[in-house]
Amino acid sequence: MSSPTPPKTAPAASAPGSVTHPYHLVDPSPWPILTAFSCGALAVGAILSMHGQGPYLLAVGFLMVLACMFVWFRDVVREGKAHHNIVVKIGLRYGMSLFIASEVLFFAAFFWAFFDVSLYPRAGINHIWPPANIKPFDPFHLPYLNTLVLLLSGTTVTWAHHALLHNERRNALIGLGITVLLGLIFTSLQAFEYAHAAFGFKDGIYASTFYLATGFHGFHVIVGTIFLAVCWFRLSKGNLTKEHHVGFESAAWYWHFVDVVWLFLFICVYWWGGSGPHG
Repeated sequence: MSSPTPPKTAPAASAPGSVTHPYHLVDPSPWPILTAFSCGALAVGAILSMHGQGPYLLAVGFLMVLACMFVWFRDVVREGKAHHNIVVKIGLRYGMSLFIASEVLFFAAFFWAFFDVSLYPRAGINHIWPPANIKPFDPFHLPYLNTLVLLLSGTTVTWAHHALLHNERRNALIGLGITVLLGLIFTSLQAFEYAHAAFGFKDGIYASTFYLATGFHGFHVIVGTIFLAVCWFRLSKGNLTKEHHVGFESAAWYWHFVDVVWLFLFICVYWWGGSGPHG
């Protein structure tokens, strides 16, 4: 006779508090809402300062944003040590990729505006590009030097990443430190360029599109430099390793994006846009 089939038993219930998935569900945090209020104060302060109401709210909002960034990023670093497994790292990489894609569209709007006014004549605009009252920059002077600086910084950040993957921490620190220094040099050269410009932001559509595109790129360089400087500090403390360095990968991707955008700015805005007249 065949033995009786044993009764089916229900699977054991998961213990309370046990994790049954590979994802990281973040704990409640006050920093998002506080950052939102800080950004609101910063924006209102900027508007008031533009209308001569004083820079006090602008300064307070700026300091609040910096404080929220510091404590929020500190918590993210701590969470990464405990919860960022392989699945979470893949999600973070997808998130950074989508963020960079949104930044591409952000700059596409500036290039669209620049080429729209330079290639298509309209009423009220003298269709000579650059306009007759504008003395553009020599593209093969400071802009060309800045191009070389950014291209060199792209090679040094790649060197640092390669060294980290091979557990060469000293070389990674050197490469990353050089990259941060080159970022500071680029920002300094761009500030010098703006200080000696022959036209201001309000001197027509050429000046407005020029300063918007190059200025926002300069802001991205500053953000990327801070991003890489934080990575250098974390690397010096041993927080970044061969197996755990998604933050550094994200910073490197962001920096390469900044490099590519500058190449388009140099070719389209400085070289083509300043070598007119294009009628």
